[in-house]
Amino acid sequence: MPPPLSNGPGPPRRRPSRAPVVAIVVVAAVLIGVAAIGLSRLGYSRPAAESGATPTAMATLDPPTTTTTPSRTTPRTTTPPPTTTSRHPSTSSAPPSSAQPAGPRAVVKLGDNPLFEVGGLPPTNCKLSRWTTDPAGAERFFRSALPCLDAAWAPVMKAANLPFSPPDLAFPGGTTWHSQCGSEEAGSGRVAAFYCPTDNTIYMPFSALQTDMYGAHPGTYLAVFAHEYGHHVQDLAGIEDAYTQATYATRSPDERMELSRRLELEAQCFSGMFLAATAGRGDVDDNITREAQNSQDRGDHNGPPRDHGTDEHAMGWWNSGFQRNSLSQCDTWLASAADVA
Repeated sequence: MPPPLSNGPGPPRRRPSRAPVVAIVVVAAVLIGVAAIGLSRLGYSRPAAESGATPTAMATLDPPTTTTTPSRTTPRTTTPPPTTTSRHPSTSSAPPSSAQPAGPRAVVKLGDNPLFEVGGLPPTNCKLSRWTTDPAGAERFFRSALPCLDAAWAPVMKAANLPFSPPDLAFPGGTTWHSQCGSEEAGSGRVAAFYCPTDNTIYMPFSALQTDMYGAHPGTYLAVFAHEYGHHVQDLAGIEDAYTQATYATRSPDERMELSRRLELEAQCFSGMFLAATAGRGDVDDNITREAQNSQDRGDHNGPPRDHGTDEHAMGWWNSGFQRNSLSQCDTWLASAADVA
């Protein structure tokens, strides 16, 4: 689901975030770099999908015969600005069974998804583990934030009559990270964090967070985590599947890139909504809120692919979520092309 910690869409399921944390023409190219909002800007980026996975960004080829879906990742940034997020392509899922699950079901729609008919996130108190800049401390921090995100989003999904379940978390070590959506190398500089829809897991590799650049500023990392959680919400609601269908329906690389930006900027807006719902409550104090707000220049300033949006739009959509806390105001699918450039 928002370059590297500057917060990073493509077809189905792996949404990496770009790496500014505080961050294609062919399907193959998309799979390699699509799920990214990397920490380099502290934005989000997407990890590259393994061969056979479906691209996260636009491509000119026909859809592959496999059903792999890209993950959303947060791309890395190479400059001191904030981070972004995105999503990783996911691998093929099992064919649907004839038995329909009981309870709410995802609605495969974009702008008219029922999620946007609900107001906003309720006021939510967060009990966060103290951030320490090491792998164990980062994992404790993100695990402590997960129940808070669940508490904020569960009632919204219920009100929209959509399914809800928490995502799994993974904290891969080393310099190569594998998921059911594909693999990513730390040396690529593309990924700060990513979401894989195939296994419903948010991946937060410590070595991708650019802590040497962002230091002990937990608000930056919390915003990236909330962006990746936003991709999980898109997946649960059916937006992810609708996005994938729309991506496969067009042969235009430019249109596919625009669809990706709409998906990523929506996750940015969801991240801002979460900070709005938690600011000044529990452990989300003014410092954490400011750190989150000041680290949102997580757009595509590191160059192509243009799959996450400009820094200005990454900041603008995040602030829209933060200031309005309104799901209808996060509906990027109804926005003009100029507002998702």
